[in-house]
Amino acid sequence: MDCLRSVYDSETKFFYEIILIDNNSRDDSVERISQEFPGVMLIANSENVGFARANNQGMEVASGRYVLLLNSDTVVRRDTLETMVSFMDSRPDLGASGCKVILPDGSLDKACKRGFPTPSASFYYAFGFSKLFPDRPRFNGYQLGYLDPDQDYPVDCLVGAFMLLRRKTIDQVGGLDEDFFMYGEDLDWCFRIKEAGWGIYYYPQTSIVHLKGGSARRRPFKIVYEFHRAMFLFHRKHYSKRYNSMINGAVYAGVGVKFMLSLVRNALIRPRSVPSPAQTLTGSGESGSRTESNAEVRL
Repeated sequence: MDCLRSVYDSETKFFYEIILIDNNSRDDSVERISQEFPGVMLIANSENVGFARANNQGMEVASGRYVLLLNSDTVVRRDTLETMVSFMDSRPDLGASGCKVILPDGSLDKACKRGFPTPSASFYYAFGFSKLFPDRPRFNGYQLGYLDPDQDYPVDCLVGAFMLLRRKTIDQVGGLDEDFFMYGEDLDWCFRIKEAGWGIYYYPQTSIVHLKGGSARRRPFKIVYEFHRAMFLFHRKHYSKRYNSMINGAVYAGVGVKFMLSLVRNALIRPRSVPSPAQTLTGSGESGSRTESNAEVRL
């Protein structure tokens, strides 16, 4: 609800439509949204079809020259839509752009500006080298921690929680790959966008708040599984033919080890008895932001 209210409170000269995909949410959000926001085009799925497929549903009926993927657990500033669309209008070479994404504690959501997870970048990230050497580009190829988050620059990848895309770009490269159920689809999309010759840009002249669930909570098995499956899928699709069998085997083994360690750590976390504010907003915390209801704005 807060996400939709923030969009309607936006100060922009552009016309827009809101298409909301509900992935079989288990609360009364469909009824509440229909009553409070009758202007929203709401598509209610009878099952959870995943983040990629749900957003593709919205894009199929969208009419705008831009498409904004916007998670339901976000709040945009009054100037966000105007700022980002104006920026894209000034840069016809760009296929996609993203703004600064802030977490509730005021810190940066590092996923809003990333490099591609090459085997070396993934290794340095997974095993903590990026944290040990935060100012070294060699060890920070994935999260780009050495770059100032208050400066704008081209990047490899943005986050699916807020991604503004040109309709011409989507028509050229296609929608999200539905093999990715709830993670990795934004990485894959950005990879294909850049392969097609479009630029991707991080533009922090405006920002949104991303009400992600906290890290110290137990995640359902499917969340942990899909996160690691996405790593496997991305490497197999985009990098496996570029590397020999030894490197590919090491990558797949590393994903497997990380998956098992994540399951162990997850099992050691005591489940919360009371949902956090972010969980209450989206229905099921982080998993809700990725799979329960996804709002899209067409401009």
